[in-house]
Amino acid sequence: MRIAYAGTPEFAVPALRALAGSRHTLVGVLTQPDRPAGRGREPRASPVKSLALALGLPVAQPASLGRAETRAPLVPWDCELLVVVAYGLLLPRAVLELPRRGCLNIHASLLPRWRGAAPIQRAILAGDAETGVTIMQLDEGLDTGPVLAQCRVPISARTNSAHLQALLAQAGAELLLATLDGLEAGTVRAAPQSAHGVSYAPKIAKSEARIDWRQSATAIDRQIRAFNPWPVAETVWQGRHLRIWEAQCGTHVPGAEAGAPPGTVAHAGEQGIDVLCGEGTLRITRLQLEGRRALPAAEFSRGQALAGAHFA
Repeated sequence: MRIAYAGTPEFAVPALRALAGSRHTLVGVLTQPDRPAGRGREPRASPVKSLALALGLPVAQPASLGRAETRAPLVPWDCELLVVVAYGLLLPRAVLELPRRGCLNIHASLLPRWRGAAPIQRAILAGDAETGVTIMQLDEGLDTGPVLAQCRVPISARTNSAHLQALLAQAGAELLLATLDGLEAGTVRAAPQSAHGVSYAPKIAKSEARIDWRQSATAIDRQIRAFNPWPVAETVWQGRHLRIWEAQCGTHVPGAEAGAPPGTVAHAGEQGIDVLCGEGTLRITRLQLEGRRALPAAEFSRGQALAGAHFA
């Protein structure tokens, strides 16, 4: 098939690479405009654009697709199918109807659970035991189109968003190629999404990163894992922001719980920094003081009078 591709972040790279190595013909790539990045705030190409240029593919970067002139690059591509992966723009009807076989989307959840912008983080925050990848036909709704294929991926007690994103991106790439084969062979049929179990995954706000130590250790551990690598869970120590990159719950510090408020450091040593929570104790194992590099908690705690200190 003649396939056009629309995607922007790192999550969309494995599927583009898989298509480029397949028997299908990639005719062009849509991606978001270059954005300022780094200390110099210089415009930087998206990961998808970088790969597309390396592959010698035509690239279009419209700021929107609402007008005929911004959609114009798609017309000469004459694609049979448009594959969309974390593109970042909603496709208007005129774009959805342009490919002869329609538009497919790789979504990082088991739809209808976690429709929306942040399915990976929301699944970890909710304590889901598994998530997965859905390949669906795009319609004008928010991740409401009929489902062509799904695969499941477990979420372990140590899985963070960076790790889960990599697993789902690769799973999505493999499932996409199998689905395309099934479409050509006539063995894959779209099925409407269930009306039950619908949930939404709104975009992550940076304000969600602040830790409330009155929560349980389990909830805070999920927050830390969900927000790694962005926006990174944080607390305040001695008036300075302290980013928490890694932790584990379930630790127990004998005699430390009596009367001490949540956020109190019960113990600091070579195993990490144990902090009392509303329920249970959380052991911080990797952190980063503002303006400094990230480092193991044991290294941070050396020379610091942390026992009895309070994180706010």
